[in-house]
Amino acid sequence: MKRKLFALVLPAVLVFGLLSGCSTGTKADREVNVYNWGEYIDESIFEIFEEETGITVNYNYYESNEALYSMLKSGGVKCDVIIPSDYMISRLIEEGMLEKLNFENIPNYQDIAESYRNLEYDPQNEYSVPYMWGTVGIIYNTTMIDKPVTGWDIVFDPDYAGQILMFKNSRDTIGIALKYLGYSFNTTDKEQIREAVDLLISQRPLVQAYVMDQIFDKLENGEAAVGPYYAGDFITMHEANPALSFVVPEEGSNIFVDAMCIPKGAEHKAEGEAFINFMCRTDIGLANCETTGYSTPLLSVLSEMDPEMAENPVMYPPADVLARCESYVNLPVDVLELYDSEWIRLFSN
Repeated sequence: MKRKLFALVLPAVLVFGLLSGCSTGTKADREVNVYNWGEYIDESIFEIFEEETGITVNYNYYESNEALYSMLKSGGVKCDVIIPSDYMISRLIEEGMLEKLNFENIPNYQDIAESYRNLEYDPQNEYSVPYMWGTVGIIYNTTMIDKPVTGWDIVFDPDYAGQILMFKNSRDTIGIALKYLGYSFNTTDKEQIREAVDLLISQRPLVQAYVMDQIFDKLENGEAAVGPYYAGDFITMHEANPALSFVVPEEGSNIFVDAMCIPKGAEHKAEGEAFINFMCRTDIGLANCETTGYSTPLLSVLSEMDPEMAENPVMYPPADVLARCESYVNLPVDVLELYDSEWIRLFSN
């Protein structure tokens, strides 16, 4: 889930591509339109793919799973490869919004570790190929936080009013409040969800901003002291500001898998499958890990990775940390509707 999105204002040709279906329209016969989290890939690999296959890569960004869903649902954006997270893949499958993959075109799938196959979001492994995985934790500036950081209580601490950042999406933010209260991320108990939002309403005066990619500048530059974000992005932030630290909260947090899929009705399905296969190649997977800081499901990549990276406990947490993490699952429609209305309520008070 590499979230750093530099291109908040996209170049004109890219904006045109989004409006016309993620395609610049220049080489429609041999192209693949890839829609991904910003900066979640080593973009230099596109040139290699293009040279080897003759297929042009048109690369575009989205900010959250929910934004991707809305764009696909509206029909205004047509892409050939998307890389959503586990729970969103489950929803897209349930709503008939993904194509089944032809794995004869993806032989490199055999390099995916067994522990990342046949997971709950795609139990028959018909629609997706894992790309990266990771955890959500608390990133904090050790020069600005003078208390031990072990749990979610730090983002509800009035001593840091105006220095706290929170996610700008409902699933993660409401999930943090649920976990702090001792509930599951995947509860369908509506009173628990409302209680979590009540807590977030009381927290809101303490929050400097609800952010996604903006967290990079704010934490790297010391403009804020603490916020929840993704482990892979912490690796990038820490390089820019060594005073930053990362912890998976003691109450538990999210572990996620992002996977490559092809949307229903994609115009270039074969090209999309060729791109997915290319992404599972050892040298390409290694380049993507080194660029993004995220964790690989590819066995060959892990075996060839620099030991310092392979042994990094943020990228590859020990078993006791993983044991207290929970994956998001797709929720029933009525609960998703409640999330939408409660998200509105949070900002209406």
